[in-house]
Formats: sequence, structure tokens, C-alpha cells
Amino acid sequence: MGEFDKIRKMGVRQFLLQVLNFVGVLASGLMIWKGLGLVCNTESPIVVVLSGSMEPAFFRGDLLFLTNPRETPYMLGDIVVYKIPADRSGAEQIPIVHRILEIHTKPKTQAQMILTKGDNNPTDDIGLYRGLPWLERSHIVGKVRGFLPYVGYATIAMNDFPQLKYALLGGLALMALVQRE
Repeated sequence: MGEFDKIRKMGVRQFLLQVLNFVGVLASGLMIWKGLGLVCNTESPIVVVLSGSMEPAFFRGDLLFLTNPRETPYMLGDIVVYKIPADRSGAEQIPIVHRILEIHTKPKTQAQMILTKGDNNPTDDIGLYRGLPWLERSHIVGKVRGFLPYVGYATIAMNDFPQLKYALLGGLALMALVQRE
């Protein structure tokens, strides 16, 4: 018996229950993501390394866990993820994972001005800052606290091949509808 035949024989009430269960799973995942973001004080508590600029510390596909403690100052050598505000051309904000190379603290406000560099890059990141002289705390998404090697390759594959993403989501939705638990 095909999967679509199972759905047809399911009945309206059972089908709606399965749809609600699927929506509940999606909502739970979103709540966990947002809750983790609140606890870690960051918009994105988990990111995937997309380039080789931090090799050998992190490789492409590594999954990084971030926190952004409010009162804790950043230290020289910390690995941070930052985003530069979009410019007028509408360039995409891509999170960049690099190590802090220099820190200057403003005397009156104690605000930190930060310069970063990728471990595998020959020069610092000033050229990436889109005209900003230094990074400020508002540009930092979070500080790397841990990582899982190569786990993020699934995310890279789904971004490189959108058909794979739609096939996986469709397969998950079909399994959630057909399963009778």
C-alpha cells in the first residue's frame, strides 16, 4: 500500500491530528531555538563554519556554539562571530568567524573597539568591515564556547543544493502525516 493510499484511508479527523502533531513539532523546535538564544544572549546560538579562514582551529562544516555574555569583556585571542550591517547596495549579512587580534577600550565609556583576523588569512579584517574602522560590541553575534566537527555539512549541502532541502522537508512532512502514533 502506497503512502498516499494510507493518507486517503486515514479519515479527516486523523489527518488533521497528524497535521497538528507536525505543526507542534515545528513550533517546539522554534521555541527551543528562541529559548536557547535568550539563555545565550545571542540571535544565533549555533552557526556553521562556511569557509576555511579559521583552519586549523575550525574547518568548513564545523558546528559552533555561541554565547554573548552582557557584562563580560572580550579578550585578546577570543574567537567571535560577527556581522557587519548591510550597506546601501543591500549586500547580505554573512556571519564571519574570526579571532580577536586587537582590542582598544574607550577611556570614558569602557566600550571595546575590536579588530579580528582569520587564523588562515594573511591580513586582518579591516577590508571586510565595509568602511568601519573597528568592530563594536553591537556587531558581535557571539563568542565561540564549543564546537562539533563536520556536523554542519548537512546545512552546507542544503544551501548548495536547495532541491535536497525541499526533498528532505517533503519527506519529513509525509512521514509525519502517515505515521499513526
